[in-house]
Amino acid sequence: MQITLREVHDSDLPVFFRQMNDPEALHMAAFTSKDPTDRDAFDAHWKRIRASDAVHRTVLADGDVVGSASVYGEPNEREVTYWIDRAYWGRGIATAALRELVTQVPERPLYARAAADNAGSRRVLAKCGFRLTAHARGYANARGEEIDEVVLTLDGRRRRV
Repeated sequence: MQITLREVHDSDLPVFFRQMNDPEALHMAAFTSKDPTDRDAFDAHWKRIRASDAVHRTVLADGDVVGSASVYGEPNEREVTYWIDRAYWGRGIATAALRELVTQVPERPLYARAAADNAGSRRVLAKCGFRLTAHARGYANARGEEIDEVVLTLDGRRRRV
C-alpha cells in the first residue's frame, strides 16, 4: 500500500467529517471537539486552521483519502495530530503518514498528546521517534470526563525516522 501526504483539498473535508464522527474512533481519540456532529463548527475550525501557519496534510492510501495529519502551534510548542479512518487501523498507515509528516517539518522539538489508554497511538508515536516525557490529566470531550493523558516529545534536529 502506498501512503502519501498532500495539501488538504475542499473535497477532503466531508470525508474528514465522516471519519471524525465514528463513535469508536472518537472514544479512542478522547480529546475531540465538544460536538463532533456540529458541521458548522467543523467547517469554521477547518477554515481557521487552513488559514494559519500550521502544516495540514491529507493522508492517502493508494490514492484514497484515509485521514489527515497536522503540525500546529506556537514555535517551540508545536504539536502533531493525526486521524486515520478506523477501517484502515492496524495497517501501518498512521506510522507511515506521521514519519513523512515529521520529515516535512524541520522544527524540533515536536510534541504529541494521547489518551494514556490509547495504546495504538502511543505505539505509532514511539515508532516515529517520540518518547514519553510527561503525564497529565485533561477533560476528554468524547468521554465526558477527565482522563489520564501522556505527552510525548520528538527531540533533536530534523532527522530521518
